[in-house]
Amino acid sequence: MSRIGKKPIEIPSGVDVKVEGNNITVKGPKGELNKSLNKDMKIEINDGVLTIERPNDSKEIKAIHGLTRTLIYNMIIGVTEGYSKQLEIIGTGYRAAKKGKVLSLNLGFSHPLDLEDPEGIEVEVPSANSIIIKGIDKQLVGSYAAKIRSYREPEPYKGKGVKYIDEHVRRKVGKTGK
Repeated sequence: MSRIGKKPIEIPSGVDVKVEGNNITVKGPKGELNKSLNKDMKIEINDGVLTIERPNDSKEIKAIHGLTRTLIYNMIIGVTEGYSKQLEIIGTGYRAAKKGKVLSLNLGFSHPLDLEDPEGIEVEVPSANSIIIKGIDKQLVGSYAAKIRSYREPEPYKGKGVKYIDEHVRRKVGKTGK
């Protein structure tokens, strides 16, 4: 039994949820999100409470039940509060700069990396060593942060690279001198 799937979602004031077939649209103060969900799930809205019911107890449907509830909940949180990821750049000469809608990263390559912000994502660079990625779509924010991190992942010997602010890098001991 999916405990997550059974939990009802309370729709906050100022948020409008519309269900048309297997498409769901969530409008809120920060924007609007659309998503296509599994057609087997039954989504009902009664008195500001959204519930999701599954048609049968097959293993596949049970797995999708909790996923569907979580996706809808993330959409509601996204349009009310939004999501953000914070990255930290560690290393001599490694830095970030923002030029309009382009994020410029110097990560030890022969040329700077220029990344254009995706639609629906806002990138801030408060200092040369930190990047804040904000948006209403949790998946888009996370994948863009992972893309930036993938250019220079933190290495275990000196800890140089791009890491999440709350990430702990396991350090290794280097070679010992003679």
